[in-house]
Amino acid sequence: MPWGSWLTHLRPRAPAEFPAALRLLVGAVSGAALSLSYAGLHLSIYSWLCIAFLLFSLFGAQPRVAFACGFLHGLLFVLTSVPWIATVLTVHGGLPVAGGWGVLLLIAMTWGILTGAFAWAVQRLSRQSIELASIGAPFLWATFEFARAHLPEISFPWNLLGYPAAANLGLVQFTTITGIYGLSFLVAGFNALLAWTSSSNKLTARTRLTCAAAATGILLLAALAGPYLVPQAQAHHFARAVQLNFPEVESYPADWFPAHAADLAEIERISLAPAAEKPDLLVWPEVPAPFSFQDAQFAKIASPLAIRFGHPFLAGAIEWKPPVDPSDVAPRGTLLPYNSALLFDAQGQRVFVYDKIHLVPFGEYEPFPLIHRVVTNVSGEVGGFHKGNKYVVGQLPGGNAFGVFICYEAIYPGEVRRFAAGGAQLLINISNDGWFGRSAAAAQHLRMARVRAVENRRWIVRSTNNGFTVSIDPYGRIFGPLPPDVRAAVDLPYDFRTDVTLYTRFGDWFAWLCVLVSVILVAATFRKAK
Repeated sequence: MPWGSWLTHLRPRAPAEFPAALRLLVGAVSGAALSLSYAGLHLSIYSWLCIAFLLFSLFGAQPRVAFACGFLHGLLFVLTSVPWIATVLTVHGGLPVAGGWGVLLLIAMTWGILTGAFAWAVQRLSRQSIELASIGAPFLWATFEFARAHLPEISFPWNLLGYPAAANLGLVQFTTITGIYGLSFLVAGFNALLAWTSSSNKLTARTRLTCAAAATGILLLAALAGPYLVPQAQAHHFARAVQLNFPEVESYPADWFPAHAADLAEIERISLAPAAEKPDLLVWPEVPAPFSFQDAQFAKIASPLAIRFGHPFLAGAIEWKPPVDPSDVAPRGTLLPYNSALLFDAQGQRVFVYDKIHLVPFGEYEPFPLIHRVVTNVSGEVGGFHKGNKYVVGQLPGGNAFGVFICYEAIYPGEVRRFAAGGAQLLINISNDGWFGRSAAAAQHLRMARVRAVENRRWIVRSTNNGFTVSIDPYGRIFGPLPPDVRAAVDLPYDFRTDVTLYTRFGDWFAWLCVLVSVILVAATFRKAK
């Protein structure tokens, strides 16, 4: 069937012209196809097209069919773009295979419900006009992405629509104004334009095609020419980032340090190896090892290492201490575990601690007390970490400020922004991505962390246990990536910046604007005509 004839079936002249079963198929296939922009070859073209197909399936649909189309879109997207979640829960979380896929299915269903709500809202707007639905769609999409980032306990803003576009050095600069939600809005808006071009009857086909061609030309110009206009960032410092490459284990025996003496000696050697770049900061990642300052065996390694290095040394560790938040109820004298970053100065003194605030649900803590019994019955490996409560900014020699975010926190733009807004001139990301294996997750994680650098115009030094260890300049360029799954060190360029972007100053103002517009548009559809 010719392309034009196929699109004709999607026009909302009569719902019978486009059977519900075909609408559901389009919704499901478009969700699965969208995942191709996040895995494998990371072809961003799918993100610019697949939402348009979803919108095609909504115009003229019944409300329940529209919701089902969106639900299937979100469900299939999650199952095909982040299947590694099931593997992580099975291999490292102690869950049976059925349990791992069951948790993934619950995540996919939650995502599907949000996408279904988006589809339902678009369908309501389309009953007024295709034009209104096409205008409202990008506002609604950004709203539901923002909602996904703020779900209580189980928020998961992974693989947002704007991330494939953010791979382009020119387009990603847009996030300094709006954050990643603005780039998602842009991509959703282009998809909506394509849907309008093929479905509206208000203007001639020639006029609609001209509009689509003009928008495509502008985007191509920005994507092709934009990178050449992005300035080069100057770096006057180097940080030695060490990739420790410890294997993932379920527990640590009492003799862990003596058993790994050779590994620790090798890590110490590469940490202190001479280099022409003269690094002035040493960074170890979050790591699957029993590193804790309360353990004398680790303290005897960390403090002397900082002294011998002659500059600050930052490392991921477990901190045992009394509750830091009033909501943590524990018997008097009880010490609770925190996933933390510690900084030792050149004299070997511990001078800074940041306790991870956004823990990984089902991995580092149990998200809902009501399911405690279920979780512990299924797996004894669910972490018992407690949340920190302060976005601490530390000081390096020379009065320069820095902030640290740990692993999973990289996917939360509003939270990383707090460090820059609090005065951090350098951002450090320590992570253990070994849980992901060799899935697409590690690359996805890096792509999201990269946008945090651009949003706030800050250098990021990123040290991971087994990849990807890099530094990222304030415009999104990546430097010095170490190969994955090797133990090595690299001297990464970095510098201190004091820029205050619109996003750093005002945060998610654009996302809240989308929420406001979406509420107004959908609420207006419930007003009775006089």
